[in-house]
Amino acid sequence: MQKFALIVAGGSGQRMQSDTPKQFLPLNNLPVLMHTLRAFDFDDIQVHLALPKHQIQHWQELVEQYDFDVPHQVFPGGETRFHTVQNGLQNLSADDGLVAIHDGVRPMISREIIRQSFAIAQEMGNAITAVPLKDSIRQINGDHSSALERGQFRLIQTPQTFQLPIIQKAFEQPYQPGFTDDASVLEAAGHHIHLIAGDYRNLKITTPEDMIVAESHLKA
Repeated sequence: MQKFALIVAGGSGQRMQSDTPKQFLPLNNLPVLMHTLRAFDFDDIQVHLALPKHQIQHWQELVEQYDFDVPHQVFPGGETRFHTVQNGLQNLSADDGLVAIHDGVRPMISREIIRQSFAIAQEMGNAITAVPLKDSIRQINGDHSSALERGQFRLIQTPQTFQLPIIQKAFEQPYQPGFTDDASVLEAAGHHIHLIAGDYRNLKITTPEDMIVAESHLKA
């Protein structure tokens, strides 16, 4: 069965306090996004990368500068993450197979989790990576807050992996503001979500502190 990876990278450097988009920041002497693409370079996975249109030329320059040799196809993103994934699914040269949709700024994803996500998605239709909460959680209601049972909640990560025909059909529905990730799109189409164990090291790089943590893990 064909396997695809759809890497979505549309971030800016605003919360990183940088003029450089976070996916292009150097992490252990290599742009963040290149670490991410390398993680999927195995088992004949076909890698597709979504970037804002105005960032594609810069990415191509980085590919040449770093002599980056992971095969991949680049396509322009859309107005929102939903529309970017929708474009990517339409651009895949297949109507069957499995697709792992992954954040471009999660460079620490392990191949073990990627393999598991494909295996579970092939069996169950989808596999959504998640981890338990470590900290206590409280719900805010105006000036008051109340404790919640953290065991009933999960932090959702990527990859989120799907049987291709199922997720393509789900993304035919109109965009809704409540679509916070790809699993929420599938759920709105009436499908049951299957969670699989993620990894706390699979962090999404958003702030300067995240870069420090990621560099530490890579060096280790």
